[in-house]
Amino acid sequence: MQIPVNIVILAAGLGTRMKSKQAKVLHRAGGLSLAEHVVRAALTLAPADRIFAVVGHQADQVRAELAGTGIGFITQTEQKGTGHAVRSCRDQLASRGGLLVVLYGDCPLLSAGTLRRLVELQATFPHAATVITTLLDNPFGYGRVVKDSNGSIAAIVEEKAATAEQRAIREINSGIYCFEAGLLWKHLDEIGTENPAGEYYLTDIVEIFRRHGRSCGTLLLDDPREVLGINTRVDLAEVDRVFRERKTRDLMLAGVSIENPESVTIETDVSIGADTVVEPFARLLGKTTIGGDCRIGACSILIDSTLGDRVTVGPYTLIRTQIGPYARLRMENHVEAGAKVGNFVELKKTRLGAGSQAMHLSYLGDSTIGSGVNVGAGTITCNYDGIKKHPTRIGDGAFVGSHSTLVAPIEIGAGSYVAAGSVITRPVPPDSLAVARERQTVKEDWARLRREKTRPKEVLPAAKAPE
Repeated sequence: MQIPVNIVILAAGLGTRMKSKQAKVLHRAGGLSLAEHVVRAALTLAPADRIFAVVGHQADQVRAELAGTGIGFITQTEQKGTGHAVRSCRDQLASRGGLLVVLYGDCPLLSAGTLRRLVELQATFPHAATVITTLLDNPFGYGRVVKDSNGSIAAIVEEKAATAEQRAIREINSGIYCFEAGLLWKHLDEIGTENPAGEYYLTDIVEIFRRHGRSCGTLLLDDPREVLGINTRVDLAEVDRVFRERKTRDLMLAGVSIENPESVTIETDVSIGADTVVEPFARLLGKTTIGGDCRIGACSILIDSTLGDRVTVGPYTLIRTQIGPYARLRMENHVEAGAKVGNFVELKKTRLGAGSQAMHLSYLGDSTIGSGVNVGAGTITCNYDGIKKHPTRIGDGAFVGSHSTLVAPIEIGAGSYVAAGSVITRPVPPDSLAVARERQTVKEDWARLRREKTRPKEVLPAAKAPE
């Protein structure tokens, strides 16, 4: 029978060393807030109804940031240390058995694989708790892990309280634990405040367990970066660099070519198809999706954009929209947020406004198109008269019906309609309907009469001569 796992994410702190008005866990790296990275890792281990974030400073903002994840929230009304934060979860979690994992909202690099190993280790050995540790060449500032002859933890000693011999220890405490939940709740109130800060330190639980004859094991990580906590903006920049390095490596192993990978920024939720080439200094942000066999030009910025297969984005291009598949964007285009350029659509020197769309088989050249405009399938702007180019302007909210021909120079007013199949040669005022096509005529029986008229005449056999 699988042991149930509950997870607590400590996210109540201010983070004074960040020198920020914003709660530390709301700062972003790799395209997501620090807290969101931690929640995503936690969700690989347990369902959302078993995950709780302890919030305090800017609690409403933290709840709003994580609302879409489905996890629960517990309020720590006073920030009196990590032991106090876990104690604030007693009412919601003490009745639940199994294992309890304690994570930190400012430790975003911890992988799902490491979390699974932590739980498996705790479930396998009869420890009261398992602690993630790692080795640092310079462990200054971290709690040192002191072990006994059996390899169990004898104590976790903070930097200020450590002896010279203890400071020489390279194995440090990450603060990430997996507890046998029943034992934790039984002994948690034994944590005191006998320390310079007068706070309840969760690290003291190790010695408390030991006094009661229970051991604590360790999961020693080879990569110290996984437990890199963020205290300053220098740390934040380092974590962001690690996320970018991981992302570019994963994409290259999946068949994406990235020129000068250390120069590009590709955020966590970006996806790119095989045989696409990303040139130096490109920034691919948000939930951008790029198909296969594309080329993303140097210094381009794509934000929450969708590109189909075989799309080329020129250097120094800004895109915040959906483009493709089989779209062609030539020179000097500006496609605004939420706009959509669909299959077999060509743009040249065109501004397509926010939320506007040209989804099928259109040519838009030398055009300024407002926001919320629908350009129907097969619409073209006739911008060249054989001598020079002319502009087309379409106002906000206009609707251009399918297979319309807009003969420039021309202006289509805001909120107006152009009937399908029209050839527009004169300005259309705002909120008007323009119809420029021959009135439909129906001639009943015309087709039948035509068939009869054109049907070959029946050739009668020649009369037989009398004998």
